[in-house]
Amino acid sequence: MKKGHPWVYDAEITEAFGENENGCLVDVVSQKGAYLGTGFLSINSKIRVRVVSTNANDNFSPAFWERRVRYAIDYRKTVMGDDFSCCRLVFGEADGLPGLTVDRFSDIIVTQVLSFGMDKIKDIIYKAIVKILTDMGEKISGVYERNDVAIRALEGLEEYKGWYEEIPHPDSTVTEITENGISYSVDFENGQKTGFFLDQKYNRLAVSKIAKGKKVLDCFTHTGSFALNAAMGGAEKVTAVDISKTAVGMAETNAKRNSLDGRMEFLAADVFDLLPELEKQGGKPFDFIILDPPAFTKSRKTVKSAERGYKEINYRAMKLLPRGGYLATCSCSHFMRNDLFVKMLHDAAADAGVQLKQIEARQQSCDHPVLWNVPETDYLKFYIFQVV
Repeated sequence: MKKGHPWVYDAEITEAFGENENGCLVDVVSQKGAYLGTGFLSINSKIRVRVVSTNANDNFSPAFWERRVRYAIDYRKTVMGDDFSCCRLVFGEADGLPGLTVDRFSDIIVTQVLSFGMDKIKDIIYKAIVKILTDMGEKISGVYERNDVAIRALEGLEEYKGWYEEIPHPDSTVTEITENGISYSVDFENGQKTGFFLDQKYNRLAVSKIAKGKKVLDCFTHTGSFALNAAMGGAEKVTAVDISKTAVGMAETNAKRNSLDGRMEFLAADVFDLLPELEKQGGKPFDFIILDPPAFTKSRKTVKSAERGYKEINYRAMKLLPRGGYLATCSCSHFMRNDLFVKMLHDAAADAGVQLKQIEARQQSCDHPVLWNVPETDYLKFYIFQVV
């Protein structure tokens, strides 16, 4: 914590004073008694304290939390510009609001709370968000809670999802958003995470800029966002693949919504099976391949296994592309560090007998800011190469 990381693990605590209620604010001091910070206590978690301030004069009143929320929203207003209507408003520790995720989909706010302390003050937080946005002239129609994740059990919290009833809301849990000029239907009740992956916004745009005239294979397409951006960028043909038939159906619906289905085809298949099968068939049917897989690892214990998975799909894609073809590839796992991901790409290229000419190296969009003293906030690696 002396280096600025806001977490204190249970194994780091040498002594606790008094009986403290789960989720309350506690002071953290050094063994010599020096004040280090104040944070939320979580008696069930290995992360025992999540520090929210290192200023001993803070009083943590509702006004304090409203100020913290306002800082986060003002930041997005500044950096997102015209994309402010569809972005991540709060990114947990990066905004000094540990365990809290807040996404904005037009007039709907979708939240996820993963720490006991934050859950205790959520009423203050939610009402502050709506007040601040309304004061900015932004229309907000409701707040929806996506607290249906297993990690809440580690905090002693129940899993559930539904409207936050203290604020008026519509009946429908589907809304429409526009990103990079493409319209999507977002099911924030049943979609993955909070309903839509906002962090790849500008990476999708980067793909669209080089897709013109190309035959594109989008692997792990989910709702088709990379594929749609490629088609919008003028790709000759786009094939969108996902193992989930439901996801493929949503991608096809989004293509029709944007009148892009004429240049797109959709396939429900396992990418790990499809890529070697396409290689066996011979020829070079695609000149641009996009790899946007789900996180292959969510812990340090499975990094080696994840590395093998990443290498397999990247190696296969490099073999399948013609010389001069293009590859966009990424990892959304914090545990798959950038140095490991880069080494994997070097090894895959060597095994495939190709060289990689880097076009761009990117991260998550700026509404998911990287806080340098919190490496967990630096999670998305995204590269675009020409294969030569």
